[in-house]
Formats: sequence, C-alpha cells, structure tokens
Amino acid sequence: MPLEIGLWRVTDKAVQLAPAKMPLESRLEQLILDDPAILETELLLIGHQVLTSHGKFIDILGVDVDGTVHIVELKRDRTPREIVAQALDYASWVQGLSNEDLRDIFNKHNPGTDFDVAFAERFGGTPTPDDLNEAHSITVVASDLDDSTERIVQHLSSTYSVPINVMLFRYFTDQGNDYLARTWLIPATQQAVPSGGGAHQRSTKAAWNGSDWYVAFGLENSTRSWDDARKYGFVSAGGGEWYSRSLRKLPIGARIFVYVPGHGYVGVGTVTGPAQPALEANLKENGEERPFSQLDLNGDYGLHNTAAVQDGADTNEYIVPVSWERTVDLPQAFWLKGLFANQNSACKLRHELTLSEVSRAFSLDID
Repeated sequence: MPLEIGLWRVTDKAVQLAPAKMPLESRLEQLILDDPAILETELLLIGHQVLTSHGKFIDILGVDVDGTVHIVELKRDRTPREIVAQALDYASWVQGLSNEDLRDIFNKHNPGTDFDVAFAERFGGTPTPDDLNEAHSITVVASDLDDSTERIVQHLSSTYSVPINVMLFRYFTDQGNDYLARTWLIPATQQAVPSGGGAHQRSTKAAWNGSDWYVAFGLENSTRSWDDARKYGFVSAGGGEWYSRSLRKLPIGARIFVYVPGHGYVGVGTVTGPAQPALEANLKENGEERPFSQLDLNGDYGLHNTAAVQDGADTNEYIVPVSWERTVDLPQAFWLKGLFANQNSACKLRHELTLSEVSRAFSLDID
C-alpha cells in the first residue's frame, strides 16, 4: 500500500493536519538544488536537466563524498511506473560515464568553477577521490506512490539489489505556516548497496599523467627527519610491509610530491634509484657515495633495529634516493583545503587540484 505521512499540531491535544494540494511540486527541483540535504545525503550537484546521449534530461545529477553518482528523478506529469522506467534508463547511461565525462558535465553546468575546489568546499575539505562513478544510486522523488510502483521498486531493490529508492513528500499548511514532510519507501538499513552496474568500458579513475606520484613522509616518533631528507636527497618509509610496500614500487624517474602529515607539501623531486633497506642503502654526500648509516642523521630510520624481520614481516626502513627540484622548511609547508592526502606511503598522484596548486606554489612547470 502507498506510504502515509502524518503530521500533528500539539497544543492541549494532538490535532492531525490534512495534507494539502502540493503547490511545491513544480518547485521541488529548485528546493533540492538549493538544499540537497533534503535528500538526506550530502551531495555536490554536478548538474540539473543533464542531457543524456539518448536525448533525454536527468532532473538532478550529483556525487557524494565517496564518489558515488546519484540520479534524482522527480515525478511531474508522468505516472510513477513510467518515472521508474525512465530512471533505470538514465542509470544505464550514467554507468558508462568516466571520471573525465563527469568532470566535463560539471564544467558545462558550472562554468568557471573547478570541480576539485567545489568538492572540497562541499565536503569540509575532503579531496576528490581518485575514483568517480564506481557506483551509482537512483532516487525517485514523488508526492504520491501507487501500489504497482511500490511493488516494482521493492522487487528491484530486494531481489536484484538495484540501488533504487523512493522519497515521498507531503505538503501541509497550518495557521499560516507551510510544512514539508518526507519519508522513504525503503528504510536505510534495507537499501541495496549502490552498484557499479556491471562490466563496461570506462575509467572511473582520474587520468594519470604517467609520471607524478604522491609520497607521505611521516615524522612520528622521531623515526625520520625532513631536514635529513632535504640535505641528503631521499624519502623513506618502513616499520612494516604495509608502510614500505608502496614506497618500494616507486620507479626510477618518477616525479614525487612529498607530503608531511599535519604540515603539508614540502618538496618535489625525481627518484634516482631503487628503494633499499636503510642498513644497505648508499647516498651521495658532497658528490661522494657513502653508506646511509654513516651519515650525520637526526632520525633513527630503524638503524638500531636488531630484528629487521619480526613474525615473518619485513620491518626495515626503506630509503629511496631523490634529486630535489624544490623543497621548503616545515613551517613553509604548502596546504590548501581539498588537496590530496592519504595514509599510503606512495601512490600515483592523479588529483588535478593538488598537481596544479603545488606546482604553482613551488614555481614548477605545469604540464
């Protein structure tokens, strides 16, 4: 049966308010555009009335903090059953959108606005995830729902795990005040997980230029020193497989953007040699190659670790030689809300905002 939404005015006793004809229906799209939180999911709006390759228009297209794309369809003159079919058709188109496609749509609907900056501002400084549109979900917004549509949506969600739901609105007036109430057809605890839509040829990841990498240089427990890294030309990570594995994969010739957690970006340079355990590594000092362990170091780098393998795990600190292009002192570390940062010791750097802003701050050539 169609869901009912009740509202009561409580003074001396509870008086139920009767739903009024919804003059907001023609304004529903604008209400959501003005405040996407109405949908109970924080969204960055990619665009509204988005033209598909089939010549149809998606009412609202948005993305959440995880990179999941949200298709929002409003029931206007179409019957509920037709709007569900229409939303599924839109989803078949959305599932084929690449990372670059979504950015292009955003730029078309938001001229002069940078996607990564807008994402960071919308989600409290969180940088854009590498993957956009790994999954998508469908929300049908309506003021009424018939039995047939309810059965169809419930069946798609529960039997086939289609990430579709219906948000129902009711409009009330009382003593000169207007009220809007909402409810979901399928409770959040029962909703299907947003779907990637199967195997199709598209890239959900931001494009990578093939050369730039992110490196996190942690200073915890005085294990490492940024002054050491600048002076002798290296980055390092270790203390366990999880920390060193990604750093050891840095290829010779990679350009690295170095981030110190809690501070910001402090250097950009080029990898000049393979990763080696600290006790076996050699670096140049004044043009002469010397064992890393014999350098005048402020950090420990596990050089006094007598058990480089513990419980079968490699706990060595690994040293990667670097030719610095530009470095700054820790107090001058560069940081802006929305720049890329994560816990990986090293990973491919695809984040356009970070590449452009750090390059600009460090006076580097921007490809």
